[in-house]
Amino acid sequence: MKKYDLVCFDMDGVLTRIRSSWCWVHQCFGVDNEATYQAYCNGEIDESEFMRRDIALWTNKKPDVRIDEIAKLFQDMPLIGGIQETVACLQENGMKCVIVSGGIDKAALTLKNEFGFDDFAADEICTNPDGTLTGEGKLTVDLKDKGINVRHFIEKYNTTAERTVSIGNSFTDISMFKNSGMSIAFNPTDPYTSEAATYTVVSENIADVLDHILDEED
Repeated sequence: MKKYDLVCFDMDGVLTRIRSSWCWVHQCFGVDNEATYQAYCNGEIDESEFMRRDIALWTNKKPDVRIDEIAKLFQDMPLIGGIQETVACLQENGMKCVIVSGGIDKAALTLKNEFGFDDFAADEICTNPDGTLTGEGKLTVDLKDKGINVRHFIEKYNTTAERTVSIGNSFTDISMFKNSGMSIAFNPTDPYTSEAATYTVVSENIADVLDHILDEED
């Protein structure tokens, strides 16, 4: 009998080989958000302002940029190995696979469509009716408490925290871990994440988490 029903994946740095999907767009546009990132880390701005300033970097470079142009960039986003195998294996064992990310929803949608994730929660880039960007972002995943989104999926799939696995790589994922029966720090960026997790996996292939998830089946 399977022990888990739901597996929640962080996206940026876990399913991707880059720090964030936001940074991938910055890279594609040839802009740098380091000053904004530091302002957010220092508590000088909130997450909504963080998104606003990031989006402004793109619209300053190309005022008429459209959301479909942004979405297309994610087709070439560098990904970790083994995503297809991992999602397929977990689903074959009766588990739902979802993405919980402070990254961009179009990036998460790209991964959902390509690899068959059951659902995702990620931040939205707001658009005008013609597809151009309004300059605002919609905060769907609060980095201060991603556990809210985990609890939403637990309720949606009629399971419990004890039967949920969360996989993340940074301190913002610890709130996911606290709402899960098992947690995996995958290529963690800081010691706090490893300390908070049930297991730590350092690998170039996300499929290596399967050993822990499947070995704990009843």
